[in-house]
Amino acid sequence: MAGKTDYYETLGVARTASSDEIRKAYRRLARKHHPDLNPGDKASEDKFKIVQEAYDVLSDDKKKQMYDQVGFYSDSGMPGAGASGRAPGFDFGGFDFSDFANQQKSGYRGGGPGPQDTQGAGGGAGFRDLFGQFFGRGGGAQQKEQQPQKGADLEYTLNVDFWQAIKGTQVRLTIQRQQECVTCGGSGQTGGAITMCPECQGSGQVSQMAGAMRFNLSCPRCSGSGNLRNACPSCHGDGLTGNPDPVEVRIPAGVLSGARLRVSDKGNAGRLGGTAGDLFINVRVEPHQFFDRDGDNILIKVPVTMSEAGLGAKIEVPTIDGRAILKIPQGTQNGQKFRLREKGVENARKSTRGDQIVEVVLQAPNVQDERTREILRELALLHPDDPRADIWTKV
Repeated sequence: MAGKTDYYETLGVARTASSDEIRKAYRRLARKHHPDLNPGDKASEDKFKIVQEAYDVLSDDKKKQMYDQVGFYSDSGMPGAGASGRAPGFDFGGFDFSDFANQQKSGYRGGGPGPQDTQGAGGGAGFRDLFGQFFGRGGGAQQKEQQPQKGADLEYTLNVDFWQAIKGTQVRLTIQRQQECVTCGGSGQTGGAITMCPECQGSGQVSQMAGAMRFNLSCPRCSGSGNLRNACPSCHGDGLTGNPDPVEVRIPAGVLSGARLRVSDKGNAGRLGGTAGDLFINVRVEPHQFFDRDGDNILIKVPVTMSEAGLGAKIEVPTIDGRAILKIPQGTQNGQKFRLREKGVENARKSTRGDQIVEVVLQAPNVQDERTREILRELALLHPDDPRADIWTKV
């Protein structure tokens, strides 16, 4: 299938990758390229869609099986599956290879468009086995309809302020997610008389010609059951309806911007009794006015006067716990950093706490009187050294 995307290459995993490895690769790439985290970036948005498409196929056993066997996946099965646009499954019991097999037994080698080679007298069975390897036995879509399907996961970006991230909080969100239809109980159908499907006349299968071959497919209208019921008016036969759902999310203390929190079973509901998907919260922490974070450490720049830096002093500095005393040694230089131990963010997972790093910013006096000017001139006479001398030696 030239031009088709290699889903394994998209997720960066080997073809032998386990479902857990595929899921981890998807989550890493989805977080990296999520449109909410890359606003206005069309390339990231396109990449996110491709990653989502790859995971949708490789995370589903039946879709993955078809993709591994024929190199692509389509909800309609093989190309040219019919005007209905759906080919839920192939049943090769409808193939009639008896004439072909008899021709092989009799040594037929006609010059027409008939088969020119075979794998022995059991031609019909051989072809049935061959096609069975690619498409599976029986009506694939009918089996799919009968099996529980896990609901899709949901992604949500949540902005929290600096203090909520430091201290932790409980947030109540309203998530729009698909839930089981209360009208039909998820069946997609309401009560009433059962009628024979007019598409397949109750057989559950329809015939499809492809060249000289005849396929028996599961009926797309009744999904192979042969019967029809009234579609549920609330969900229009889907079995699920989109509803707002309140969700309580606990934001742990010390959460970092870009963290991804998982809320189990709060994604879209499953089908036919399948488990619900999960809700993933992508946390975005809003910046603070003067505090910054480096992991569990808190960073802050604090201005000091020339006299405090030159003579040394004890000054008050803000921390996330309130005020703290910092000792400024004599001769402190601009940009010098000091550490206040265990004044950073508490990491509950590691049972440790970070530090606060204080960077000194030397602040020159605002000279507005003659007396101050005289003192500064005297200071310059007492310390005539050129602070830029070392620079000139290296020019």
